[in-house]
Amino acid sequence: MNPIASVGAWFVESVGLIGGIFGLMGRALVGAVLPGSPRRWRWTREQMLAIGVHSLSITGAILFLVGMVIAFQTAYQMRSIGAEILIPGLLGVSIVRELGPMLTALVIAGRAGAAMTAEIGTMKVTEQVEALEAMSVDPVEHLVVPRLWAAILMVPLLTIFASAVGIMGGFVVCVTKLKISPTVFFSQTFRTIVLDDVIAGMTKSFIFGLLICVVCCYQGLRVSGGAGGVGRSTMRAVVVSFFMIIFADFLFTVLFYLLP
Repeated sequence: MNPIASVGAWFVESVGLIGGIFGLMGRALVGAVLPGSPRRWRWTREQMLAIGVHSLSITGAILFLVGMVIAFQTAYQMRSIGAEILIPGLLGVSIVRELGPMLTALVIAGRAGAAMTAEIGTMKVTEQVEALEAMSVDPVEHLVVPRLWAAILMVPLLTIFASAVGIMGGFVVCVTKLKISPTVFFSQTFRTIVLDDVIAGMTKSFIFGLLICVVCCYQGLRVSGGAGGVGRSTMRAVVVSFFMIIFADFLFTVLFYLLP
């Protein structure tokens, strides 16, 4: 295939993918606000456990290490100008506004998102999704909406937890290696973090949770070709989720920068 045809095929496939994802997002959001099955909240609680509680340890460990790395890397620059006192504020803002939401979302996409795609994809290739449709059960209501509620509730909560753990990672470095007192660390951190930083971080985490759920469920519902198809769709779901999370983070960062 010549290069122009390859680019055209990629463009058509990408447009179809984006259209399908946002079409499923619209159906899921409408289904989420309409009355549904009495068992919806039981299914939602199960997904909240899978997405949120089971991801606490890995998310906390990653953000703790990231907080330590940020403190060390910032110290190299700040020591040269005698501004170590600014490290806690820089650490807090960078984690609350940027790294906490994005890294939490990437961990959830790689862990819970892949599991969503594999589970729904397995149901698809074993014709369980078709069986639901034959019984007049909407697969979006049964499979997507509970995961959507769980994702948009748990990703922001995990972001709060992960951001706090990340700040504590920086606290350990600042207190033990940079000789900043705990009182000064926390006073500088909370003096620097403002309400707009928290709102920005929470807004991003809400959108990231929505994107993770919709992308991964969409890929699961498109699976074909047996076990190999499940593996390919799972890989594609993680890659697309990562890209959309980072792209959405870029858009929101520019938006919040331009807002007065």
